[in-house]
This record gives sequence, structure tokens and C-alpha cells, in this order.
Amino acid sequence: MTLFPFYTFANPMFGDDKQNSIGIHIAQSTGHGDLGHLIIPADWRIEPMTTIMLEYSQPIRFLRLPGRINIHALQNFAYNSSDGRSFGAIGISWDIAFLSWCDFYLGAGLGPYMRDSGDDYVTSRLVFGERVFIGYRFNDRINAEIFTLHFSNGDFTETNHGFNFIGTGFRYSF
Repeated sequence: MTLFPFYTFANPMFGDDKQNSIGIHIAQSTGHGDLGHLIIPADWRIEPMTTIMLEYSQPIRFLRLPGRINIHALQNFAYNSSDGRSFGAIGISWDIAFLSWCDFYLGAGLGPYMRDSGDDYVTSRLVFGERVFIGYRFNDRINAEIFTLHFSNGDFTETNHGFNFIGTGFRYSF
């Protein structure tokens, strides 16, 4: 018997015996600022920025919890902006599923990204992405996720307002 009634030993982010997945995610900006602006909808300021992210993943275990390691390629589109807020980035991240129940799962992830420009939100090219997600596994191959995403540089530079997004993603396991 486990102490966590919704915990599962199988990896809910992948189908049975699947060792790879690809995903596409699209997210809308909820404004800049700290993590509070990410999780409190009353603080959201929808801004003209959209991020599209492609992701390749493989399953891992972290402290006996199911997880995945991801490689990302993303493009942020800032409409009507010429100050560097439009950027491309590549990154790697690690996600962990904390809870799993009836094909739903809840998790979080963290990883570094290298951007191709700085701007007045975050002046450094190196940023860290923090993600919280809720997913649903439709079958052995198809998952969908709703997520929040925050990019910042951990105050490595004087200017670090961060980027916040909310979005959805679809994954295919193989």
C-alpha cells in the first residue's frame, strides 16, 4: 500500500512501453513579472505575445517519481514589438509527475534555455523555464496538457521582469 492514493508507478506521460514522445505546445502571454503573475489570474495582463514550442521527450525516474527529459525548440512572437521580445530559444528541461489518477496527471518542470536575443524584460540570453502542467492521457499514444510557463534569469542581471505564459500542448508517444 502506498501513502499517496493517486500515485502510480507507471509513467502517465507516456503510453505503455513507449520510450519517446514528440509534442507541440502553444501559449499566450499573461504579462511579465514574477511567478505570482503566472498563477493568479487576476494579475494577468494579456499581452500580444505567443510562443510555439516543439518538444522531444524520453521517460526518466527522479526520486522514484515518473518523469521525462525534454529537448525544446521554441519561437516567441511579440506582435508590434521591435525591442527583442520576439526570440528563438533552445533548451532542455526535466518534468516530474507528482500525481496520477484516472488518466489525469499533475506535474512540474524546470530547465535552462538559451535565447537568441535580450530585451527590456530579461536582458540575458540565458533564462530558466519553470512549468506546471495538468495532463490527460487519451490512449497509449496521445496526451494533452494545459500548462503555465515562466521564463526568467534568476536575477543574474539587473533587468529580470520575466515572461509568463499559459497554454496547451499535444503529445504523441511512440
